[in-house]
Amino acid sequence: MKEKTIFGLIHSMDQVTNHLIIQWNKMFKESLGISHILVLSHLKESGKSRPSDIARALGLTPPTLTHLSEKLVQKKLATRLVDEEDRRIIYLAITDIGIDMIEKAHEEGKTLRKNLFEKLTEEERQQLLFIYDKLNDSIRK
Repeated sequence: MKEKTIFGLIHSMDQVTNHLIIQWNKMFKESLGISHILVLSHLKESGKSRPSDIARALGLTPPTLTHLSEKLVQKKLATRLVDEEDRRIIYLAITDIGIDMIEKAHEEGKTLRKNLFEKLTEEERQQLLFIYDKLNDSIRK
């Protein structure tokens, strides 16, 4: 097998990612992008959070998170909460509607994953996950 250059590897990874994003946008009819779902997932897992903490955890810029959270609040998928002790601190929290949206997104995501990853064995899927987790851990350090 011919070894790919770093640019070929990055290009291949981009192609798979772009394919997944395009397929996701075709499947999920809720006018929400993957980043919106990631924010909701973070809120579901972590509870109410400051926007700056969410941005840091997801690798987003604060202005990007502001834009994403505005849409989530407009759609009543999240709400803003003011800290009782320090009214300057604002939290973002997921609503029940947001939790329902996450569940719907995960169900749709199962179909997308199945369609893409059915070509891999279970062992290959686990290896791929391990590799991506390892690369992400090394990037964060």
